[in-house]
Amino acid sequence: MPIYLVIQQFARYVLVGGLAFMVDFTALFFLTESLEFHYLVSASIAFLLGLVTNYLLCISWIFHHRTVSNRLHEFIIFSLVGIAGLLLNNLLIFLLTEFVSFHYLMSKAVAAAVILVFNFSLRRSLLFAETQKMQLKTP
Repeated sequence: MPIYLVIQQFARYVLVGGLAFMVDFTALFFLTESLEFHYLVSASIAFLLGLVTNYLLCISWIFHHRTVSNRLHEFIIFSLVGIAGLLLNNLLIFLLTEFVSFHYLMSKAVAAAVILVFNFSLRRSLLFAETQKMQLKTP
């Protein structure tokens, strides 16, 4: 794939990620401040809401080539990358909040930048690369 198309995909991914981040960030704030959930519980729930938003927009607007034929398997892999991102997200939020003394919202902003690159790279290479097609069989 020509580099300009990868850059275009990344630019769209940044926009989609921005929208998913707004869903995530707003939910984090609401759950923590209004419902008084612990910030890490809020971060987990909010991250999952952002994950669903991200998946739906990725498959409809960014990535037109799909490596995995089975849509359920595709979503599972997409989600596993998201869960890895969630673990990294929460680790970064925890470390930055507890040890660097950042406010939890500032910690989230820093974590989001790292997660953006992490998720795009893994999802593109595993699910939406044009070099191979995986035929995952349903048992």
